[in-house]
Amino acid sequence: MQIGIIGAGALGGTFAALLARAGHDVEVTARGAGLRAILGNGIRLTGGYGQTRARVRAGERLSRRPDLVLLCTKAQDAAAALEDHRELIDGVDVVVVQNGLDGVETAAHLLPHSTCVGLLSMIAANYTEPGVVRVTATAASYLGRGDGPADATSRRLAALLSEAVPVVAIASFRGAQWTKLVVNMLNAVPAIVGRSVQEVIADRELRRVVTASMRECARTGIARGARFGALNGLGDRRLRLFARLPLALGQVLPWMMARRMGEVPNLGSTQQSVRRGQETEVDFLNGAVVREAAAAGLEAPVNRALTALVHEVERGGFLDRERVLRAVDV
Repeated sequence: MQIGIIGAGALGGTFAALLARAGHDVEVTARGAGLRAILGNGIRLTGGYGQTRARVRAGERLSRRPDLVLLCTKAQDAAAALEDHRELIDGVDVVVVQNGLDGVETAAHLLPHSTCVGLLSMIAANYTEPGVVRVTATAASYLGRGDGPADATSRRLAALLSEAVPVVAIASFRGAQWTKLVVNMLNAVPAIVGRSVQEVIADRELRRVVTASMRECARTGIARGARFGALNGLGDRRLRLFARLPLALGQVLPWMMARRMGEVPNLGSTQQSVRRGQETEVDFLNGAVVREAAAAGLEAPVNRALTALVHEVERGGFLDRERVLRAVDV
């Protein structure tokens, strides 16, 4: 099958390499040093899925109409990337591999003749240098759309992608997006202080800040009527309990999540963007919590502060932990 992957960063590069290894004809989009590296040496994947070097077609935009598209850009770049490819891909099945809550709806609006589904990847991958991706933790990915059961298209696409990497078609995809948003609350504090997720969670005071942001996210989801989908052991019952717990007890959740990551330092996608000098997608993660809370008539002061701090880091570099603790009073 001819598969086009828009955005060959950490996850886009991972899927490109694994799908190429499974025998698919893959074309990716990239820019700058990343594009030059892929054209010269392919995509080199190491870590949890073994080592492979995928020689794939590459350019700043797709050059031919594929049979399937994976949209793997950062959330803030999705609309522009789809607009740039609209004439080429409208009518093609599109899998949106993205954080946040809005990706599938954005794609469906811009590509009215396409079937658009979402994919929530729990894979931890570091884009260490142009054209090189290291998978630090393997995991299943979850695919679906809407609030109902997994439909035939979702099951078909999950089976196809599972030829390369485990993908499960799930029901209640919107609820699963909220679960993933809670998980993504692990991203901000490591990006602010320039430490790995494991190091941040090992720090008692920083772990308390992370827990507060996760709990705020869970409470916001409940207020917005979300029924959390099941991802990697997290589900509706567990997250509703977590939302009611005091911070001292709730810290068990991020501590357990960090332990599952193992010993290889996990930087998180937000910090990787900072280290590459790129705009982060914090407005679609912590910022989404702030907007959704406002829509429910609530405040989200922890996530509002963390969003502002990540933007401060984008402009001027990492901050010390005391700056975080002063800004987030929990």
